[in-house]
Amino acid sequence: MSKFSFSLFLGILSLGAFQAFAQFPGGGGGFGGPGRFSQPGQRTNQQDKTFIPGTADDDKPRGNGKINGFLMDSTSNQPVEFATIALIDTKTGKPIDGTTADGKGKFSLTKLAPGEYRLQYSFLGYQNKLSNLIKIEKGSDINVGIVKLSQDIRTLNEVVVTGQAALIEEKVDRLVYNAEKDITSKGGDAADIMRKVPMLSVDLDGNVSLRGSGNVRVLINNKPSTIIASSVADALKQIPADMIKSIEVITSPSAKYDAEGSAGIINIITKKNTLQGATLNMDVGTGNRSSNLNLNASYRQGKMGFNLGGFGRGMYNVRGAFNNTQTTIGQTGTTTTIQSADTRQRGLFGNYQFGWDYDIDKNTSLSATVRYGLRNMINFQDNLQTMSYVNQLVTQSGRNVESKNLSGTVDANVSYTKTYKTNQELSILGLYSRNNNTNNFITELLNGTDMHTITGRQRNNNLSHNQESTLQLDYQTPIKRNQLLEFGGKGIFRKMNSDYQFYTTTGDNENYELSPIQPSNGLNYDQNITALYAAYTLSTKTKWTLKAGGRYEYTFINARFDNNSEQLNGSVKDIPDYGVFVPSVNISKGIKGGKIIKLAYNRRIQRPGIQSLNPNINAANPLNISQGNPNLSPEYTDNVELGLSGQVKKFYLNATLFARITDNSIMSLRDTATRNIGTELNPNFQTVVSTTTQNIGTERAYGMNVFTNVTLFSIWQLGGGFDLYHAYLTNNNASALYGASNSGWVLGGRLFTSITLKNGWGIQGFGGGRGRQINLQGYQGSFAFYNLGVKKDFNSKRGSIGLSAENFFNHPFKIRSETISPLVSQRSVNSMYNAGVRVNFSYRLGKMSMDGSGFSLGRRKKSINNDDQKSGGDDNGGGAVQQPQTQPAGGGRPRQK
Repeated sequence: MSKFSFSLFLGILSLGAFQAFAQFPGGGGGFGGPGRFSQPGQRTNQQDKTFIPGTADDDKPRGNGKINGFLMDSTSNQPVEFATIALIDTKTGKPIDGTTADGKGKFSLTKLAPGEYRLQYSFLGYQNKLSNLIKIEKGSDINVGIVKLSQDIRTLNEVVVTGQAALIEEKVDRLVYNAEKDITSKGGDAADIMRKVPMLSVDLDGNVSLRGSGNVRVLINNKPSTIIASSVADALKQIPADMIKSIEVITSPSAKYDAEGSAGIINIITKKNTLQGATLNMDVGTGNRSSNLNLNASYRQGKMGFNLGGFGRGMYNVRGAFNNTQTTIGQTGTTTTIQSADTRQRGLFGNYQFGWDYDIDKNTSLSATVRYGLRNMINFQDNLQTMSYVNQLVTQSGRNVESKNLSGTVDANVSYTKTYKTNQELSILGLYSRNNNTNNFITELLNGTDMHTITGRQRNNNLSHNQESTLQLDYQTPIKRNQLLEFGGKGIFRKMNSDYQFYTTTGDNENYELSPIQPSNGLNYDQNITALYAAYTLSTKTKWTLKAGGRYEYTFINARFDNNSEQLNGSVKDIPDYGVFVPSVNISKGIKGGKIIKLAYNRRIQRPGIQSLNPNINAANPLNISQGNPNLSPEYTDNVELGLSGQVKKFYLNATLFARITDNSIMSLRDTATRNIGTELNPNFQTVVSTTTQNIGTERAYGMNVFTNVTLFSIWQLGGGFDLYHAYLTNNNASALYGASNSGWVLGGRLFTSITLKNGWGIQGFGGGRGRQINLQGYQGSFAFYNLGVKKDFNSKRGSIGLSAENFFNHPFKIRSETISPLVSQRSVNSMYNAGVRVNFSYRLGKMSMDGSGFSLGRRKKSINNDDQKSGGDDNGGGAVQQPQTQPAGGGRPRQK
């Protein structure tokens, strides 16, 4: 984006901030510090006397009395977020003070004068409720416990946003997809859930993109994991859909979040329990392509709670095929090659975790979690046939390929949180994470005549690990009653390593010897990051919210090969250390009819991850090899977005315009290379296609996201939306052979429906897909998914049984892709036999109670976000806007890092 454009944009932000301050002199208002609203001009709704936040009387007498409690939905027993609580003077019948519940349903009123009062609870979609008489004396500290609100069915028929909130929620700083309400994904994995989330796109390999960019950071319960840094697609297969509570999509991070993640942050929230008692949940499912078993136990007594869970999933009968035609121009002339093979895939996944938390006192908490994840994926290419035509000569060869992708990941973290008063909090967090990864392949070379006799074997061993340790400190404190200041620091200490060897043998035996053609080596890559940030939030009674901040990060790099002299690409360049300052500005304004308009700007950085850096040459298909680049530098992105959300008659609508400009973009580049791909028995030199990652250009994307939903007849939820953007990519390379650019429109969308019937029956359906994805040197083909499911609850919802089917008309589903450059032209067709059916059974043993002595929903648990690495090279290639705890009703309080 040009300097003029950003100067104009920052000028607009400055004008908006000036207007916000001008309309609110003196600094009172809607933020409220400890939850108190103290603006003159107290108002009530004369029909139902509902308290309106931001309008309490500053002249009322003060004291030191306190009232606190929790608001819960009477049907679902879930917290009622951001409901309004009014303090009613029994003498006048008018509200004299009030607050709003936080994101966990907790509320608190302080500095109350002695007297007799009642509390009135109200929120959109619920019936108003008036408490019994409450007598405040000097020094009183009254806990009213759990207050249950009943849904207003008449309101639900007309106010769609409340009815639809069971599946999709739009909060001030994020969009939330409540996956626990999705019955069609039981027995699947996290990728199955993400395909249904607005703004996200997940291809058939599980790669996730947000608004067309793969530069997203995926967190689990606000925490990073080294397995995510290694491969998002592989990590998602380890997370069972049955254990996902919700998925949060955050596109405009504040300074409190790491600067990484050009497009945004995806936060996967898993199910957990903080109530009293013990439970055991069991989920089991089986189908024609996978089976799963999930056990999760929770126990909480008093101030201490434990959670122990285990998940296992097996994949089988996953078949496919591909056909690839490529034309290359090399030293021997023009070569046309046709390849085809049948593919198979099988895998085992596990996820096991133990969690512990302890409330030291009402203001201090300590928690720890240990998690272990494993992945065992094996891919087969059966009878990979290659026909090459060059200078009227024809050569034929064949091979069978077995590739292994194995990993084990350990994540351990501990957090300490101290709350001094509302919105004044100190947290100290530590994290250790290590991922050990194995990417090996074995190739059987077949006789080119009978395509059966084994003439030799090749093997590539690639062991790698990614280890990181993190220490983080955060502090926040209110300023006056409507402002919040946050600041903190962080250190990330990361060690990455990749060791690789190449072996060959002749004949049908396994007497492997080190290859004399491709020498072995190892890469050691140390990356240490230090960061400081500060953020300021202002909220006014005129419904303006401003959050601005800045973050400075400095990165230290130390990269080296074990053997520089034998490395084919030469030694690692002297990569300099670098620092970056990333500002962020977010403004929102509540307008007539309950609608919210938001404007945001942020700058982001994307560091290369181990997948992009790994120099190991993957030659499982010797005519299409891939290799990472340890000399990559980071890319930088500027993001601007303008959004509007709210009710339009019966429909809830969210629409966002966005622009993204990335410099020094990390992209995949296909080139031709003449290298020996054979063995001693086949020393022919051939022209092959080599895919590498490079800092090669600029990416621009401009587009919009639209999402809407409606509830019909109080039982039928219907929603959908589309993502449309124009992408422009260019390679800033002076050579005519490699200089390239590409542009075009990309369209994606989704549609879902859910019907809740009597006697515990429910039906859900989903359909979605994405059109052609623009790459620098061509495009990736379109794809689509759909599924249909039915579920029956029984025994007071303790158990359920369900049946779901997906892609049942696909046999197969074909994806066509193309690469075009001055040196290579490649067209491929991938066939996916992904039709499936699953039967799922769930049951819950035990019962939790709401004993107030151990109820801890009001305390926010802290976690670490290392959202600072690019998982892999992407041809198209942040964080939450953290709002004050006392947002006006309908806003969203984000989870903390």
